[in-house]
Amino acid sequence: MSPPSFRSGFCCFVGRPNAGKSTLTNALVGSKIVITSDKPQTTRHAVRGIVTRADGQLVLVDTPGLHRPRTLLGERLNDVVRSTLADVDVVGLCIPADQKIGPGDRFIAAELANVRATVIAIVTKIDAVPKQRVAEQLVAVSQLGEYAEIVPVSAVSGAQVDLLTGLLISRMPEGPQLYPDDLITDNDVEARVGELIREAALTGVRDELPHSIAVTVQEMRRRENGLQEIFATIHLERDSQKGIVIGPQGVRLRAIGTTARAGIEALLGERVHLDLHVAVEREWQRDPKKLDRLGF
Repeated sequence: MSPPSFRSGFCCFVGRPNAGKSTLTNALVGSKIVITSDKPQTTRHAVRGIVTRADGQLVLVDTPGLHRPRTLLGERLNDVVRSTLADVDVVGLCIPADQKIGPGDRFIAAELANVRATVIAIVTKIDAVPKQRVAEQLVAVSQLGEYAEIVPVSAVSGAQVDLLTGLLISRMPEGPQLYPDDLITDNDVEARVGELIREAALTGVRDELPHSIAVTVQEMRRRENGLQEIFATIHLERDSQKGIVIGPQGVRLRAIGTTARAGIEALLGERVHLDLHVAVEREWQRDPKKLDRLGF
């Protein structure tokens, strides 16, 4: 009897902001590789999460939410999504069970009608609603377009996550393993550290602020006593935002540092000294040179 064939390839999840794409990526990988937030446009770079099983390897590309752009940053984020869609084998359209299908979902479904990849619809957040509501959403999704599969999942409870992983791998082409067994992301450490700081900075801020927050890591160096030092800057667009992020007597900035440091120490597996600064880069979302400098 011949051994079962090994499958490998690329998959990306798309959906409007807060459809559960990042949380689902983390659930499939089994580790936090993508930051999550209730703010739109949390994800800004295509992050590769890697799932390796005996029957195949799945490379998950996490993309920003497709949206109607209002700034140059928004246009570049949409470009990231479209270039990713052109390169993957399977696309998972994520639609949350706890929200009615709206114009944003229809906009994305229409975009996906033209991709060459296999498209699977994924109804996320099924833990948040009664079973009857899940059933209604599955019917509504089936009317949005033609999908190879429609799968209900909960990244929070883990319901059907393994089933979804198996379905995605079964849709990959036959091919060799692309990454080593023990690798769960190809993002470098500095990028992941910067994202953990940005996730901490996004917590509890007003709606207009998240889009204006970017983080760069200037340096990671080791002290003579072995302690890992990290120097990073939180970039904002306006002076008025600086007070919000720093807070009275620096209370909020210290809270950001405490939260981020815990995540970074869990990532690196060692104690960390985190040195955070706040800088204003005026209207950086609309300035091509500033976007380039901040890594977009």
